[in-house]
Amino acid sequence: MKTILITGARSGIMHRVIKELLRKKYHIYVSVHTEKELERIQKKYQEELHVTCLKLDIQNKEDYKQLDLLDIDIYIANAAVGMGGSIINMDIDRIRENYETNVFSNLELLQYILNKMRERKTGKIILMASLAGILPVPFLGSYCSTKASLIKWAECLKLELLESKIPVSITLIEPGLYKTGFNRVMLENKYPEIETESYFNNIIEFLHLQDQIILGISRKNLASISNKICKAIDSKKPKFIYRAPLSEVIAAKFFQLFFE
Repeated sequence: MKTILITGARSGIMHRVIKELLRKKYHIYVSVHTEKELERIQKKYQEELHVTCLKLDIQNKEDYKQLDLLDIDIYIANAAVGMGGSIINMDIDRIRENYETNVFSNLELLQYILNKMRERKTGKIILMASLAGILPVPFLGSYCSTKASLIKWAECLKLELLESKIPVSITLIEPGLYKTGFNRVMLENKYPEIETESYFNNIIEFLHLQDQIILGISRKNLASISNKICKAIDSKKPKFIYRAPLSEVIAAKFFQLFFE
């Protein structure tokens, strides 16, 4: 039975993925950021024999130690935070926090697990990026740039693994807009700083309208992206990139073709 470690598995897309995986022959280590979140997922999965719940703060190296005795076949790096705000006046510490979670800590844990996979000469790494790493979204520059950074890291890692003949695969998942609650939080937390600057006064109403449009077109049905993730998990030779939904994938390709 192969083992899967998922970080940031509190809710959303990963709950749908875990539901699908429970029908197959995997043991899943479901990890979350805090003890309070751990209590919630332990209740959720208490009847599942092939689920182990962990408190794994990816910024806390002490939490890494519990992974020493585990042989992880597939690592899904899903932990992330979303910081909204204007590049013009966004507090640099908030941007650092966004990068610390989404980029640096994810990469640190990736290195930790990759070294174990390299010793075992097998493994699969799946990085949760975003179409926001391709399509720029005004006033979400911090989040978009962290995901763009992950995409470029993965592209470089793919070449390094090939050239070094390390038998570990790397896959990117790039979701578009889905109703998980994550986007709403990120859209809302941009306003405290924006509303303090007078030069944004004339666009506040427009930004609220833009947010409603973004939330309105977000998909409730998570199947299109969860199916892609499950394909990456199940495949012996997964593709490098899986994207969904199709309409936003087309928009991203259009942007790359005509605006970059």
